[in-house]
Amino acid sequence: MPRLSEFDIIKTFFNQPGLGARPGEITRLGIGDDCALLSVPPGKELALSMDTLVEKIHFPENAPPELLAWRALSVNLSDLAAMGATPVGFTLSLAMPAVNESWLQQFSTGLKNCAEKFHCHLLGGDTTRGPLTITIQVHGLVSSGQALVRSGASAGDNIYVSGSLGLAALSITRFDEALDQSLLDEAFYKPVPRLALGSGAAGLASAGIDISDGLLADLGHVCLASSKGAELQLADIPVSPSLEKSMNAEEALALALTGGDDYELILTAPPSREDEMQTLAQSVDTPLVCIGKITDAEGITCFDGLGEQRTFQKSGYQHFNA
Repeated sequence: MPRLSEFDIIKTFFNQPGLGARPGEITRLGIGDDCALLSVPPGKELALSMDTLVEKIHFPENAPPELLAWRALSVNLSDLAAMGATPVGFTLSLAMPAVNESWLQQFSTGLKNCAEKFHCHLLGGDTTRGPLTITIQVHGLVSSGQALVRSGASAGDNIYVSGSLGLAALSITRFDEALDQSLLDEAFYKPVPRLALGSGAAGLASAGIDISDGLLADLGHVCLASSKGAELQLADIPVSPSLEKSMNAEEALALALTGGDDYELILTAPPSREDEMQTLAQSVDTPLVCIGKITDAEGITCFDGLGEQRTFQKSGYQHFNA
């Protein structure tokens, strides 16, 4: 069988119904030319985000290609959710050491399934030879002036977090073999980008960010950008129930605060928006809890259920200190 060329790979595995973007009102031109063309409607802004995943650094060697594709796209979509944007499409750069048709078929199937579920289709990209590396850039739209930027938090704002935390971090360490491996794989490879919550919060919330490096680290980014601080009530942190079953409460709380890879949203909003925020959360079937408040003081202060201040040795993942 002749070896597939780069263009054969694109045609066979990526420019297929359900995965490749088709012309429409916003996508004027997709795969097949030097550039994709997008038309930004009046009153909208284009939101862009890009992540790179490298084998043995961001995912293990021999990771399941279908699940790996899902993770690569969904973690990027989470950035759109954090800004309150709605997906339009994405581009893909794929480096791989050799052409493996079985791997490519599984990878493109996972990518297609994720693209169809979240209505974000492939606009184009590039393939090349090299260590397995996946780079995806997502494109989304948000109403002008309503993006949830990190610098928007004000003193007195409530701090909310969606879903539950910690299970994805446990999936990376995998030290509890008694826990269902499929549950760990689901948490790590298939995080749910909170797109409906994020887009609904645009215009309600004051700031937003997704939890990739850890709740304390990512909330710290909001505080730094907003020149504010935060007070957290540790008793209100939504630790994953599965995590609590697999270790003691202190370890579970620390992992939920610092482990990262949850891709849940941190949102801040004035207390006057409490009812609207909870109504939104119910309408999109996403748990949303208030875990503290934004303050004028610098730094993040954590309090336990007795009102005692607590400290943690680390805040989250750092790419060049890991």
